[in-house]
Amino acid sequence: MTDVIWVTGASKGIGRALAIELASRGAVVVASARSADELDKLSQEASNLKGSIEGYALDVTDLAAVTDAVGAIENQHGTIKTAILNAGTHQPVEPAKFAVDDMRKLYELNVFGTANCVEAVLKPYLQRNSGRLAIVASVAGYGGLPTSAYYGSSKAALINLAETLRLDLAKTDIVVQCINPGFVKTPLTDKNEFPMPFLIEAEVAAKRIADGLETGRFEIAFPRPFIAVMKLLGLLPYSLYFWAISRQTGSARS
Repeated sequence: MTDVIWVTGASKGIGRALAIELASRGAVVVASARSADELDKLSQEASNLKGSIEGYALDVTDLAAVTDAVGAIENQHGTIKTAILNAGTHQPVEPAKFAVDDMRKLYELNVFGTANCVEAVLKPYLQRNSGRLAIVASVAGYGGLPTSAYYGSSKAALINLAETLRLDLAKTDIVVQCINPGFVKTPLTDKNEFPMPFLIEAEVAAKRIADGLETGRFEIAFPRPFIAVMKLLGLLPYSLYFWAISRQTGSARS
């Protein structure tokens, strides 16, 4: 049976660009998102590519639906060789508007939506002792950033989840990878009101991810200059870290 690549959150942004990039390289891609209409448009756009894109409408916050989807995808399209868990959202928040209900809604998609997919796909992976699991987090998970209390902490959780799964599955043939993009121009980053250094287009990010998946290395992070800066900042004492981030983002006191 044909091996497929399953991409969640594929109706827009990085997920959409990645589905197209993978199909252009000859892959059979099953693209999931909540919008069936957007998935239909995506499938049509891929009609002349070397590979193909099949849409599968899905709300990843529904565990039962996700479990059914994994079974249906494998029955209808082929074995899921690679699962790229990309579904997520971003909501900047100022301290005066911090609300637990809003944070919970974001976590329901970013963290638990991803966890639902992990649970569903790990079962067949473990049975076959093979598969690739790529979790899309963000450099925002490296450390605190202004107005990123919801989003950044959710991505930090995903990085930790990916690290733990990599360790727990080290004795198997299941490959776990963590994708940490920097600032990528998407409808989500359009919400940011602070400077975004090294901003890249979604199509560029998709190529970097597709290339990184082939290496098998744990972290796929880009653009390199920004990643280097963020990792160096993470080594600083907090006083210097907060000063540097505040200066860069324009959130420092005047």
